[in-house]
Amino acid sequence: MGQRIRAIMQGRSRRRWQFGLLLGTVALLVGLGCSPSSLFSRATPVAPNGGMATNQVDPAQSWAFTPEPDTFSPEALLDLRDLNEPVAGETGFIRRSEDGKDFVTGDGSPLRFWATNTYVWSGHPEALADHARFLAKRGVNLVRWHGQIPAQGEGTALGEIDETARDQLWQMVAAMKAEGIYTVISPYFAAYLPIQPQWPVPRDSDNMSGLLFFDPVVQAAYKEWWRALLEPVNPYTGVALKDDPAIALLQLQNEDSLLFWTLDRLQGEDLVLLLGQYGDWLRAKYGSLDQALQAWGGATLDGDDLGAGQPQLYPLWELTQPATEPGKGQRLADQTEFLTTTMADFNGAMVQFLRQELGVQALINANNWRTADPARLNDAERYTYTRAEVMAVNRYYNGIHSGEHSGWAIVDGDRFTDPSALFHPDQLPTNLKQVADHPMLITESSWVPPLSYQSEGPFLVSLFQSLTGVDGFFWFAMGEPQWRQPQSANGYLPSLGKWTTDTPELLGNFPAAALMYRRGYIQQGEPVVQEHRSLDDLWQRQLPLLAESASFDPNRDAGSGATATEQSEAVHPLAYLVGPVEVTYDSDPALNQVADITSQIDETAKTVTAITDEITWDYGRGLCVLNAPKAQGVTGFLQQAGPLSFGDISLTADNHYGTVLAVAMDDQPLASSSQVLVQVGTTARPTGWGQTPRQWSDEAGTTRQGYEVTDYGTAPWRVANTQVTLTLGIPGIRQAQVLDMNGLVQGTVPVQPQGDGVVVTLPPAAKYVVLSP
Repeated sequence: MGQRIRAIMQGRSRRRWQFGLLLGTVALLVGLGCSPSSLFSRATPVAPNGGMATNQVDPAQSWAFTPEPDTFSPEALLDLRDLNEPVAGETGFIRRSEDGKDFVTGDGSPLRFWATNTYVWSGHPEALADHARFLAKRGVNLVRWHGQIPAQGEGTALGEIDETARDQLWQMVAAMKAEGIYTVISPYFAAYLPIQPQWPVPRDSDNMSGLLFFDPVVQAAYKEWWRALLEPVNPYTGVALKDDPAIALLQLQNEDSLLFWTLDRLQGEDLVLLLGQYGDWLRAKYGSLDQALQAWGGATLDGDDLGAGQPQLYPLWELTQPATEPGKGQRLADQTEFLTTTMADFNGAMVQFLRQELGVQALINANNWRTADPARLNDAERYTYTRAEVMAVNRYYNGIHSGEHSGWAIVDGDRFTDPSALFHPDQLPTNLKQVADHPMLITESSWVPPLSYQSEGPFLVSLFQSLTGVDGFFWFAMGEPQWRQPQSANGYLPSLGKWTTDTPELLGNFPAAALMYRRGYIQQGEPVVQEHRSLDDLWQRQLPLLAESASFDPNRDAGSGATATEQSEAVHPLAYLVGPVEVTYDSDPALNQVADITSQIDETAKTVTAITDEITWDYGRGLCVLNAPKAQGVTGFLQQAGPLSFGDISLTADNHYGTVLAVAMDDQPLASSSQVLVQVGTTARPTGWGQTPRQWSDEAGTTRQGYEVTDYGTAPWRVANTQVTLTLGIPGIRQAQVLDMNGLVQGTVPVQPQGDGVVVTLPPAAKYVVLSP
C-alpha cells in the first residue's frame, strides 16, 4: 500500500507530506501561498468585548461525548436504514438518468447518494457488518474503497495484485450490500504507491505519477490488476465484482494528471518515452517536426532534439500563463493538446477494456483530480473524463495548518487558522462547474481538523448538493466501526488524528442532512450558467466564463492556503451558490447562456440567495438559512445574529456558533408534519484542548493570524452545550422526545403552546429531538 493508504489504515493520516521542496518552489512561483480573494475573505468575527471570538469549548458549558455502542434496537426513533434498498443493486446496476446528469437505480428510480470513505475494511474487517448497519442508520448509501491493489513486497511482479486487499474489498462489498449501501472501487494511487526494486518501472523517476497515461509497461500491468480484481467470484457474495450490481462505480485511478505539477518530476528514460510520443504526435498533426517548428514561429527549447524526434516540453508553469508571443503560444497550445489527448485516449482505451474485455457493467469515472491552474487548465482536465460516464474531483475545505506532522497529525506547537466557510462562500467544495449530461461526484472532502467550525459542513453540503445537482459528496474518512474518540494519529506519537469524519460534529450531523438531501426536500435550481467551450479554447488555455476557485491540499501543495483564482468578468464568482453551473466541451461558445442573477447577489449586504429562493447565505454575518417547506434551519454565528425567523421556525440562541435544523420525518411540509426531527450541531474539542492566539509569517511571507495548539487533548470529546429556544408554527405538536446518539428516547422536554404553535427550549446535551403530537 502507498504511504497515504498505509497511514490511514493504521489510524495515521490521509497522507504524508512528500512533495514539499520541489512543489514549494513551483507553487510559490504561481502564488499558491496567497490568501483568498479579499472580496469574500473575512476574519473570525470580533466578540463584543473587542477580543477575537474563539470557538473554544468551555468545559463548564459542555457535555462528554461518550455514547454507548449502537446495538440497533428496533425501539430507535431515528433510524434511516429504510431509505436504502433492502439489498444494494437488487433492481440491477446503477445507471445514468435519461438526461445523463444524475443516477437512477436499475429500475429507473431516482437515486441520490450520501457517501463516505471508510477504512474499516483494513483495521477492523471483523466489524464490517456492524459498521455497515451503523452507516445505513445515519443515512449513508454509498461508500468508497480507496486502496492500492498492486502487490508489494520482495519478489512480487509488477502485474500481481495484493490478494489480501482484494479479500478485504470482497468482505466490504458483501457487508455494505446487505445494508443497501453501494460501493465505489478506487484501486490505484500512483503518487503514493511504494516502488518495488524488482519492477521495471519507473525507470528513472522517483514515483509512479503520470506513467499510467503513456507507459505501455504500466498500462499492461494495470489491465492485469483490474482483471485479477474483477473476474474472480467474490466468495462472500457468490458474484464476481464485475457482475455485482452493488458496485456503483469504478474509478480508473486517484489524483494523477499530466496537467499537475508532478509532470515536472518525470526524469530520464520515463521522460524520454513521453517526449518520443510527443514527437510522433506532432508528426501526425503537422507532417514533420520541421513543419511543427515553422508553426511555432521557430520557438525552440533547450534540449530539443528534433532529429531524434524528441522535442522538449515547457515546464508546467508556462501552461498556467497567458501566451504573449504567437509562436510560443502555438507551441504551448500543442503541448496542452498533446497532454490532454494523451490522458483522454488512455481513459477511452481503459473504458473499452473494462467494458469489452472484462464485461464490466458498473459506471466508470476516469479521474478525480485538479490541475496546476483551475482557470486555464481545469476544463482541459475535465474534458479527459468525458471518455467515461461520471465526473469527479477531490476537494476539501480547510484552513492553514503548519507543523512537523501537519499532513497527518495535530501536535502541540502546531499553528492553524480557524476560518468558518460561512465567511468564505467562494471556497465551498461544492462550487463546481459540472460537465453537462454527466453526474458529478466529490470523492474526497471534509471540514478538516483542526478547524472547529465543522457543524456547518453537513448542512451546507446537503443544501448545495441539492441546489446544484452534485450527485455525491464522500466524507473523508472513517476508520472506526462506529464513533472515533480523540486518539493518537498513528497509535504511538503523542498527537491527535487529523483525517477523521466519525466525530460528533461531522458524522453526528449526518442524519437530518442526509434525510433532506436524499428525499429531495430542497429544490434543484435551473442552470444559471451554461458555458460552451471549443477545444481550441482549451488548448489555448483561454479563461472560461467562470473558473472554480483554487483548492489547497496540504500534502500536495506547498505554501499556506488556497489562492484567489484568475477570473474573467463575465460571471460573478458566487454564481455557484445561486444555481447549477454547467459546461459543454467541443461546442460553440456562441451558445453560451448566462442567467441574470444580479438580484440574487448583493455585494453591499454580502448576501447570496439561491435561484429557488430557499437558501440565503449572509457571508457578512456568517449565516446560512434554509427555508423549504419540508426542511428549515440555520448554521452560523447565532448569538451575534440575535433572534431569527424563517418559515415555520423562530429561534434565539446563546451559542456563539451552531447549526439548528428541523426536518420532516414523514415527507410532509413542516406546517402539517406529525413527526419532526430537530438536529443541533455546536462545537466539539478533545477534553483538555488548549490553544492560544498566535501571529506568524508563512513561507510566502504572508502574515497569518490564528492559533497555536498548546494541548491537543484526550478522550472523550467535549461538546458545547446547546443553548437554543425554538418557536415552531406547527399545530398539533405536544411532545418533544430527546434522543441519544443511537436514536433511543432518553426523556422529554416541556412543550409550551403559543398561538398556533409551540415553544421548546432544547436541553444542553440535545443532539436530536423528535417532535410529535
